[in-house]
Amino acid sequence: MRHNGEVSDDRPTDSNDPEKPADTSAANDESSTESPLDAGERRPLRTRMLILIAAVVLALDLATKIAVVAWIKPGDPVELIGDVVTLRLVRNPGAAFSMATGMTWLLTVVAVCVVIGVIRIGRTLRSPWWALGLGLVLGGALGNLIDRFFRAPGPLQGHVVDFVSVGWWPVFNVADSSIVCGAILLVALSLFGFEPNGRRTHSKRDDAKSASAADK
Repeated sequence: MRHNGEVSDDRPTDSNDPEKPADTSAANDESSTESPLDAGERRPLRTRMLILIAAVVLALDLATKIAVVAWIKPGDPVELIGDVVTLRLVRNPGAAFSMATGMTWLLTVVAVCVVIGVIRIGRTLRSPWWALGLGLVLGGALGNLIDRFFRAPGPLQGHVVDFVSVGWWPVFNVADSSIVCGAILLVALSLFGFEPNGRRTHSKRDDAKSASAADK
């Protein structure tokens, strides 16, 4: 079109014109509607944290057992707080807190399965709380598993060294307490909806509240 002898540079808009700026509304919509799964996958892996916690628990368990075997004689407990808290050397063929004493080989197999399961979960672990719980369980399981393999009377049937006695409670060790604390933490995380990948599942009540807020 000409106006007063001049040539107009106006051109009809073309949605396919390469010079036209790209529409960013779709990208913004995608980023705003990003799923919680994608957000969880961007969290850092916590495998190193799990291994570090397990290594600390294992080292502490082995060190205390070696010291107890070297310094405390069976039947000669060391009193820490009267006769309520004592160090008492006990060879335990059973599970934690002297349970299932006649199933030593089965407990060894279960411990091996627990270690394998924790390691498999740990490869994709992104929650620090799950890393803490699983690290406690892994370190404790490895500590008692070493006793099963390398202490008398033989492989798969070795007796675990227990030495902490508190009142009427069965004698236990660092590995036992670590396993119990880790298991309690994992159960609590599961009950409150925290998942190993770092996300938290919403309850039906939370979903109903979100839906009502969206309607408003």
